[in-house]
This record gives sequence, structure tokens and C-alpha cells, in this order.
Amino acid sequence: MTRPSQTRLHAVSPFHTALDETLLWLCAIDSPIGEEEAICDAVTERMEKLKLPAPIRRYGNSIVVPIRRSAPGTKVPHIALVGHLDTVRTENGPARLLDGKCYGACASDMKSGLAVMIILAETFAGSVKCDLTLVFYAREEGPFVENELGPVLEQDPELKHVDLAVCMEPSDNRVHLGCSGSIHATVTFFGRTSHSARPWEGENAVYQAAALIAKIGQMKPVESVIDGHVFRTVTTITQARDGGRGRNVVPDRFTLNVNHRFAPSTSLEQAQKNLSELLEGHGSFEFTDLSPGAMPNATNPLVQKLIASGVRGVDPKQAWTDVARFAALGIPAVNFGPGENAQAHQKNEFCSCALLYEGYAIMKKWLGELN
Repeated sequence: MTRPSQTRLHAVSPFHTALDETLLWLCAIDSPIGEEEAICDAVTERMEKLKLPAPIRRYGNSIVVPIRRSAPGTKVPHIALVGHLDTVRTENGPARLLDGKCYGACASDMKSGLAVMIILAETFAGSVKCDLTLVFYAREEGPFVENELGPVLEQDPELKHVDLAVCMEPSDNRVHLGCSGSIHATVTFFGRTSHSARPWEGENAVYQAAALIAKIGQMKPVESVIDGHVFRTVTTITQARDGGRGRNVVPDRFTLNVNHRFAPSTSLEQAQKNLSELLEGHGSFEFTDLSPGAMPNATNPLVQKLIASGVRGVDPKQAWTDVARFAALGIPAVNFGPGENAQAHQKNEFCSCALLYEGYAIMKKWLGELN
């Protein structure tokens, strides 16, 4: 494990110091997607030191941590704070604090959110008036079907009954409502090889893709207004590759990855139908990743109280997040976290310590007033 550098800590209170050190500690534990065991073990060991109302429940490299439970017969909201342990594979130096920022693999997306969850549990659990559960899970940064939050929600006896889930995704301490749905489709075009000096003897698969590339390139975003917030449906070609022939060979195979992002008011089934109609007649296609959207829940009273707790603003989530998994179970969910949205998946990713402190203060105020 990389040893973290503690150059120039910018903490101004014991809570700030704890947040700095915890984020630095998390960033120093390598946890690229598929390799989350070490960080899951470390977070589990740390959470086991707390006085918990029930044992931690582990599913693979994901854990559910009960932090507070009210007395039997008492009706209070049950809140779940949710964060993924895995990171994307990007270039980062050693975990370090420098000039008011914490640098490290996925410092913003989303180990900053995990740090807030951990310090809330360690410093504020006794003052929380609602029921509170923390969920740390693996494999978020990959395909929908491999994400461990799915099995956790299926197997855990309590999570299906929470009143609101907050996914601590990077949002610059703004509430991001709902999320867009996402479909990936692989479109393959077939031709016939020949020597590039005699292209008339073959059939170039790349040229067969030209009409679809032009069609998608001319498409404009389609806006949908939901609860006063604008979601945009967009379709984008994100990858293109040939069949691996030589540079002097007319390619007989060409493949595109088409990503369709759709407003949460559109069902996954309708979105598949819409994309199928776009792709029909353009090569052979198959869907490789199907992720439904989630409605904003802007008027939910618990969400309104979070918004009133000092957040920087409210926006629709023009991306996919795991709020959709909760929405599929009828559980309201929103995105909120101290990570910097623009830093997600960046080389030498960092998170502002000021945002980290502010995010902690907002969650502390919100959780302290829920009853």
C-alpha cells in the first residue's frame, strides 16, 4: 500500500483533521474495480470499533453497517448513506495533501464521500435522531450487471425499507436529483477483405458505418422537463475499432459503441425500442449494458430538508448513478457528495478539503434535525 504524504495539512478543527486523515487513508488503499477486498477489509475493521446496534453484514466485498436504530415502536425516518469502494484505473501519484487539496485515486469520485460517511459514524452517530445505515459497496465503475449494490439490495433484510438513500457521488455539495438512464449498444458492420492497392476487390466495412455515423453526428439533445428540471436525451458514438487487420488491408469488420442516455421519464423498454429504431438497417447490433433512469423526487420532504441544510444548489443528474437501483425498488434516492464533479476519472484526481469540510457540515446538520 502506498504510504500517504501529509504535506501541509489545512485542517482548522479536530473534525477537519479527522476528515483530512480519513480521506488520505482511503486514497492510500488501492482499490481499482475488481480489487476491492483490501479496502473493504480496512473499512470493516474500522467500523467494527464503533458501538453498533447490530453486526455488520458483508456481501462479497460490500458491507452494510447499521449505525443507529430507534427504540421499538418509535417512528423516525430511516436514511441510508451509500458509497462505492472501487476506483477507475487512472494515473495518480501517491496519496497526498497539498495546498488545501487531497490528491489520490478517485479522491473526488468518491472517496471524499466515503470519508464523510466514516467520520459521521465516528463523531456524530450519538446525535443522529433518525435511523441510519451506511452502505459501502464494490464494482460500481463497471457494467450494470456486475455492480455489487444489486446483490446487496436483493439480499439485505433492511435496505428495501429505508425512507431515503443518499448516494454520495461527487456533486460539489449540490443535490443532484434523479439520474438519466443509459444503454450501450455494440453495432458491427461486415465487409470483405482485399489488398488496399485493389480496394475494388473487397468491401470496406468502415464505409458501411458512414451513414449511421453521420446520422448520430447530426442528432440534437432532446429536452424533457421533470419536476421543473431539464434532462437531456442524447446518443453518442464513444468507440470505433476495426477487425485488427493490417494497415494495407481493406477491413472486413468495423464496430461502434453507441451510448444512449435518456430522461428518467422514459422507461428502459421504451429507450431500447427508440435506440433499436435508430440502429435498424445499420449493421448488426446488440445491447451490452442496460441501466434504467430514476425520477428526481424533488418534492420528497426528506429531500427538501436536505436542500434546506445549506447545499450549494439543486440540479438534475445528467448521468447514470445507483439512485436508479433504489428507484427500481420504490425507494426515493438522490445524489449528494463533497467530491468535485469535474475531477471524476481525471489523471491526478483531487478533492478540495474545503468542500470536504462543508459536505460534512451539511450532512451533520441534516441528520441532526431529522426525526
